[in-house]
Amino acid sequence: MSFQLILRKILSRRFNRWLNTAYAYATQLRWDTIGILSAGHFAISYTLLYWADESRLLPFNTYWYFYITTATTVGYGDLTPQSAAGRYVVTLLIMPGGIILFTTIIAKLVQDVTDAWKKRMKGLKDYPDLSGHIIVIGWCEQRTSHMIELIRADASERRDIILVANVEENPHPQTMHFVRAANLSSPEAMQRASISQASLVIVLAQDDNETLTAALAAGAVYQGHLVAYFEQAGYADLLNKHCLNAEPVISLSIESTVRTAQDLGSSHLITQLLSNLEGQTQYRLTVPTRQHKMFYGQLFTLFKTEHDATLLGISHDKDKIQLNPPSDAAVLPGMSLYFMAAKRLRPEQINWPEV
Repeated sequence: MSFQLILRKILSRRFNRWLNTAYAYATQLRWDTIGILSAGHFAISYTLLYWADESRLLPFNTYWYFYITTATTVGYGDLTPQSAAGRYVVTLLIMPGGIILFTTIIAKLVQDVTDAWKKRMKGLKDYPDLSGHIIVIGWCEQRTSHMIELIRADASERRDIILVANVEENPHPQTMHFVRAANLSSPEAMQRASISQASLVIVLAQDDNETLTAALAAGAVYQGHLVAYFEQAGYADLLNKHCLNAEPVISLSIESTVRTAQDLGSSHLITQLLSNLEGQTQYRLTVPTRQHKMFYGQLFTLFKTEHDATLLGISHDKDKIQLNPPSDAAVLPGMSLYFMAAKRLRPEQINWPEV
């Protein structure tokens, strides 16, 4: 190997090390420091051009344009220094200083964008400005992915989703936010996810014990609608006793198996009623408090004729649902209506005076 090649490699390595050091230093500078350095370079350059008597470049509307185009090496050539002193100021101060500052700003900007992306991917970002969002606590691979798909499939429910889980990085960065939690019952993680401002919290952990612990912790700081999924009814009963605003969901695999064995096709019916990915789906709405007393038969006809929806039942509270009640069953303000339709209906879409 020739001496020139060895020397070139040594210089190349040193130059790369110098570049890496310079880049690291540039990214560590604060934006206010960069602003002060830029303003200082701008002002000193102007002062020296004033001293060099470059009167053509001194009007502010002209100078800032000349400074930017020269410092960024664009150099249109329409404005140039006329004196020797002015040329020295441009070649020895404005151009090299501008290149350093411009490179520093680009490096800092790239680093900030990269850091923000990594922070979001790694679950280190806080979400104090979010409200009305959905929080999903726990990550169970396919089950949680499918659940999020079902939530997003409801076109009328375009709410932000935050996953609180103990995973390395956001499994679906394009569809949801992520807060990493070593412990699903961590108050700090729930605070970072702005649980007090959420409209819905869903808990689905690796097992019933972890789900119960996380749901109780969430219920201690959250008074809204909280849903938790369990395989065993005993855990659901425990949650009901200690968290009044929680609604436990128990696996219906056994019930679905028996019903399908007795009535062919029942499993497909249950799946379609619960899934909004295709076909008709079950929804719920609340009767406005300003409405007068109505009857189930009247509402059934109204829903079918005006919205092509089928009214399934009514309820005073979430635990006591009356399916297919008699036509003369009273429907009062504040009650819940459960119906099947192609899309969700809002209370304001119903022509209540017609009832």
